[in-house]
Amino acid sequence: MEGKSRFGLAVLALTAAFFLICGTWYLARTTAPEPWQVSTARRPPAEYLSSDASEPQEDPRPDSLLPGEVINVNTADAYDLQRLPGIGEKRARDIIAWREEHGLFQSVDELTNVSGIGPAILENLREYAAAG
Repeated sequence: MEGKSRFGLAVLALTAAFFLICGTWYLARTTAPEPWQVSTARRPPAEYLSSDASEPQEDPRPDSLLPGEVINVNTADAYDLQRLPGIGEKRARDIIAWREEHGLFQSVDELTNVSGIGPAILENLREYAAAG
C-alpha cells in the first residue's frame, strides 16, 4: 500500500466499517419478523356478558364503512347496504327487492337497474361495493 498516507488509510478503514455496519443493520431489519401480532377471539354470547336484561346491548356492527371494506351487494342485508355511500333505508330495500326478483347482480354496474340509483350514486359507491 505504497503511496497511501495514514490519513487516507484511516478514512478508507472508517468508510469500510461504516458500510459494513449499515449493511448488517439493513439485513437485520429486513429479515426480522414483524414486531406485532394480531389475534382475534370470539365474543361470548350476550347472555354471558350481562345478566341485567334492562341494559341496552350495543350493536357490534359499525354504522359506516371501515377502511378498505368492500360490501358484496349479492349477500349484504339492508343494514350493510345502508353503510354504502348514497344508499339509505329505501334504496337498500329496493336493492334487496330487485335481487330477489331478478337474481344476483353480475356486476356493480347493474345497480343502475334499481330505482333511485343513477350513474352519480354508482360512481360514489363503486370502490366500496362488489358483486361476486
